[in-house]
Amino acid sequence: MSFDTDKAAFKEGLRVGAPTWFGIAAWGLVVGIAMIKAGLTLPQALGMSLLVFAGSAQLASLPLLAAHAPAWVIFATALVVNLRFLIFSAILAPHFSHLPWRTRAWLGFMTGDIAVGLFMQRYPEFGEHKGKLAYLKALVFPNWASWQTGSIVGILLGSQVPGSWGLGFAGTLAILCIMLPLIINRAAFAGVVVAGICALLAVNLPYKLGLLLAVLLGMGTAMMLEEFLEGKKAGHDQANKETGEEPT
Repeated sequence: MSFDTDKAAFKEGLRVGAPTWFGIAAWGLVVGIAMIKAGLTLPQALGMSLLVFAGSAQLASLPLLAAHAPAWVIFATALVVNLRFLIFSAILAPHFSHLPWRTRAWLGFMTGDIAVGLFMQRYPEFGEHKGKLAYLKALVFPNWASWQTGSIVGILLGSQVPGSWGLGFAGTLAILCIMLPLIINRAAFAGVVVAGICALLAVNLPYKLGLLLAVLLGMGTAMMLEEFLEGKKAGHDQANKETGEEPT
């Protein structure tokens, strides 16, 4: 029975995640080309793709590497850009806290933005549901494979692609196609708007520090608004309970 449940959940995860595979591969392709264009050697680019596995952090680091920025600035930039994974970990941890730490470690490494968003749409609240692990695996395995396929192809073809092809614009379109469906509430939308405005206003800061500021302000805005909305909803439900009405 458990096997049948896991099999059904895995198939469902594949079906839900399939529409994102092409966009992920396209985004990986752009990042792979960007790594070669930034001056990384073939082994360096392949190692970065396989070990870092974070397109936004990779792209944020490349201009800093090309500009010979201090190592602490490069690491700080990648760290701040990836701070969202702390939130993802906090979201997923209650669902999989029963697993061995080694399993949680490699699942965490392979789990990206898309997988978290799609998983939370399927399991918005913590509860005892069979098949959750199989569902997550069906999201993260193809996600990782699509990214690495696109990235490696981009790395191998990077030296052959002219800069006039507008790869930056293509990459922006690819990531927008992936991320926009994940903006599922007002808090996330507000965070994106604040981060976008901040990134535009601070574009001229040295070492791309405007990106760091945009990420911090966007995340802070989303978290504060989410907390405010949850508190407001809790207060509204409590008021309804006291008056005998059904919670909304």
